[in-house]
Amino acid sequence: MSFDNPNRPGRKKGLSALAATVLVLVALSAGVIAWLALSASDDHRDGTSPAAVTVMVTPPAVPASPAPTPAPAVAPAPTPAPAPAPAAPAPAPAPAPASEPATQALAPPPPGDGLARAPDPRLIEASRFGQLPRLAPDGRKAWQAYARPFDANDQRPRIGIIVGNLGLSGAATESAIQRLPGAVTLSFSPYARGLDQWIALARAAGHEVLLDLPMEPINFPANDPGPDTLLTSLTAEQNRTRLHSLLGRVSGYVGVVNHMGSRFTTSGPHLRPVLTELRDRGLLFVDSRSSLRSVAARTASELALPRVINNRFIDAEASRSAIDARLAEIERIARVSGFAVGIGQGFPVTLDRLQRWTRDLAERGIALAPISALANAQPD
Repeated sequence: MSFDNPNRPGRKKGLSALAATVLVLVALSAGVIAWLALSASDDHRDGTSPAAVTVMVTPPAVPASPAPTPAPAVAPAPTPAPAPAPAAPAPAPAPAPASEPATQALAPPPPGDGLARAPDPRLIEASRFGQLPRLAPDGRKAWQAYARPFDANDQRPRIGIIVGNLGLSGAATESAIQRLPGAVTLSFSPYARGLDQWIALARAAGHEVLLDLPMEPINFPANDPGPDTLLTSLTAEQNRTRLHSLLGRVSGYVGVVNHMGSRFTTSGPHLRPVLTELRDRGLLFVDSRSSLRSVAARTASELALPRVINNRFIDAEASRSAIDARLAEIERIARVSGFAVGIGQGFPVTLDRLQRWTRDLAERGIALAPISALANAQPD
């Protein structure tokens, strides 16, 4: 068996190769360090931070845990506050602005100044036209039941004022209801929207109310009072049907006043069936005297229908001086005969003059009376 001799030339050569390898590695390391130093110097000149050289020792690989499932994004629950001390009751919510439209019909306000509630179920008759007035089983009549109370023993001259054709203009109607004394009677057009509400408001303010009854004028149809007008060209039954259609639109009125009618009120044969129907339903009739040849008051007296007669149209000329003159005439008639009636409309000037004129009427010895207090008091 043979062994290697360390002194042999071949062994020396092997040691030299190892040393050469080490030297090469040292040289390479020195080169890398020099290169990194130059790079750091360049980065510093560019204004950036020098690159950090980090020697990382990688730990043994371990299985990664599964990432937790993210919870839904919800606001954190508020921390419960301590129970508050008892507080005063919360204030009532503020009322809606007046400009907001009403979403439902308001309950009718209670009537004022001693007027009875309307409608009284004993004074109405259900029909295809609505609630028609009728005599109560105990004999009571609408013109008395819905009247504004008045002292029948008052011996002063009486004046009844009617402001008619209301309900078509909201501003005029509201002004008449609010500005005029409750003893002024208000008459409403059957064509007015919200007629039941207007009449309820008028009665709540103490006003006795009438319903305008459209009748044929002399120049019909050029001058047309509206649908359901009572006409001389119709039969008695046709006019009765129209009358029911008008009367059934609302309740709480004491009677009717003819609107126009300069032809119809001069025709006894056409007028008589209508006035008979009004009597049988417990109403009163106001003859506006749209024609000097009207036979309405005389026919009503013959039929025992309570009636009132107009003496003057207050605002045939709607000016201050003309209205004041008419009111003075009405006052003179009342002083002479004991009773007088005037009819006007809801013009601003009319309401203004009436408001001023009625202010001291009692001091002048005149009683301002609801229209029912003048029933059958005037001569035909």
